[in-house]
Amino acid sequence: MPSSEDTQAPLRARHVLEFPGGYTRTTGPVIGRFLTELRDGRLVGVRTAGGRTLVPPLEYDPETGDAVTGEFVEVGPAGTVESWAWVTTPRKNHPLDRPFAWALIRLDGADTSLVHAVDAGDVRAMRPGLRVRPRWRAGRTGHITDIESFVPEVTRIVSEVSVEYSVTPGLALTRFLQGVAEGVLVGCRCGTCHKVYVPYRLSCPECGVAVTEEVVVPDTGTITTFAINNLPDPRAPEVPFVSAYIQLDGTDIPMIALVGGIPAHEVRQGMRVRAVWVPEEERTTSMSNIKWFAPTGEPDAEL
Repeated sequence: MPSSEDTQAPLRARHVLEFPGGYTRTTGPVIGRFLTELRDGRLVGVRTAGGRTLVPPLEYDPETGDAVTGEFVEVGPAGTVESWAWVTTPRKNHPLDRPFAWALIRLDGADTSLVHAVDAGDVRAMRPGLRVRPRWRAGRTGHITDIESFVPEVTRIVSEVSVEYSVTPGLALTRFLQGVAEGVLVGCRCGTCHKVYVPYRLSCPECGVAVTEEVVVPDTGTITTFAINNLPDPRAPEVPFVSAYIQLDGTDIPMIALVGGIPAHEVRQGMRVRAVWVPEEERTTSMSNIKWFAPTGEPDAEL
């Protein structure tokens, strides 16, 4: 059996290593110049004898061990992220109090990279090659933290677009919309080539002759081709949704409409569909009278 001594918690003493008043060191002419420029809102590197620009500056060339030339070059302020690591839960002494990335950033004009925080807002915004710029603190003291963080360059903007306009339909479209208000689809038949067109029109697009024969066509048809859309549309039943060219039975040209009542990935060419109408009391002289076309359950048509 273990003795009471064996089960006791291990001894532990907490120590703090601290320099009262802070640890002070001189910077020298190279690092001192870098920090002075930071205080003034500029970024500089130092040249080596081989012509490379070191940022942050070093007093010696890391490749040869030779002293640097003392020639300072302004770099950046923009740079490119070379690699990064995301910090989901910042710690007390981290530069930001929200998720951010530690990144290796190659400033424009520099041959080496520096490590700094990137405030990207979302891990999905981070990638190698991301262009960033410094966000400076208002009160600078000559320290690397004078740059609060780097932030991505502005590469896109979102503008709210809303245009209000009125359309006056011609005689042909008016006749078609009157039919839609009554729950029927009005087309026309050319007296020369005998082709049937929907919507109704006053002249044949193939023959060029005036069309005078009106035809009411069924609200059933076949999908000839379609597209799956992933952007929201107030008319669509859901996202993603399908817009399709539907050739109504007895017509010779397809019309475009939405497809609903079926998952987008199940829509196919040759599928038989029927118009889904809004209730009669809600109808107006508008194509919104047809909510969409839904599958009929019939076997697919051969195209």
